[in-house]
Amino acid sequence: MTEAKQNSPARDWLEAELADTLDEDYELEMSEPALSLEIAKIYKNAHPPSMDRLQYFRDLITLQSELIKLQSWVAYTRKKLVVVFEGRDSAGKGGVIKRITQRLNPRICRVVALPAPTEREKSQWYFQRYVPHLPAGGEIVLFDRSWYNRSGVERVMGFAEPDQVEEFFRDVPEFERMLVRSRITLVKYWFSITDEEQQMRFQMRIHDPMKQWKLSPMDLQSRVRWEQYTKAKEETFARTNIPEAPWFIVEGNDKKRARLNCIDHLLKQMPYEEVPHEEITLPDRVFNPEYERQVLPRELYVPEKY
Repeated sequence: MTEAKQNSPARDWLEAELADTLDEDYELEMSEPALSLEIAKIYKNAHPPSMDRLQYFRDLITLQSELIKLQSWVAYTRKKLVVVFEGRDSAGKGGVIKRITQRLNPRICRVVALPAPTEREKSQWYFQRYVPHLPAGGEIVLFDRSWYNRSGVERVMGFAEPDQVEEFFRDVPEFERMLVRSRITLVKYWFSITDEEQQMRFQMRIHDPMKQWKLSPMDLQSRVRWEQYTKAKEETFARTNIPEAPWFIVEGNDKKRARLNCIDHLLKQMPYEEVPHEEITLPDRVFNPEYERQVLPRELYVPEKY
């Protein structure tokens, strides 16, 4: 049998998934209102051509199939994986998290995005509110922002006192070493974009009613305090980039490449491999000749408008 024939089923699957993904992407684009011509023109001029769209989806689906293998391996071996996503507002953290979780089992891989702490939580040990969300054996947890809020937004916006920030810097290396000693694999990503790119993305959100919900008062303040956030990032790297849990920077100006690069890098952090699977067979339906299906009232059904 030729190699082409052997690879035909996999290729057919890839083409089917690709068509479905493209349909979803077109749907999202068609639902977005038109931006003002001036903003669209500025955005186009500010961005060099990104990678070919079809190639992007081919690569994305291939990486997502590997994520499924990683998920199976984590569940089978009872490993524990924590991935921290930090970085500038609008840098693309949410986009890559969405692509990672898109085809995974939410019972195995879950996203943690905590709201602002309550008054009770403010009186707790700082890391206490994060500990309940750590994975058990066979789980993956993605933190969409994490305990690094203290050295970032809390510090810059004045929600944490200088002595609290200093205490955080003293404690976090040992906290993360404790996680690693408990056999948690901890991977930390920082998404980086330029000042100009962040401004452009904020402008896009302001003029797009479908995306305005993404802009919070904290996001808008991040524009005003760009340099303060830069200084906070630099000190965070200097004091928390430890051998047991180093930082990895993802260049985020090109969204497509950022997603692919991050997922590819994450896969390479884990020594996953194919795991045994029981063969799945569809059982025969039990047929009872005396059973008669009841007709349900029409008002129970969703009206067929389309």
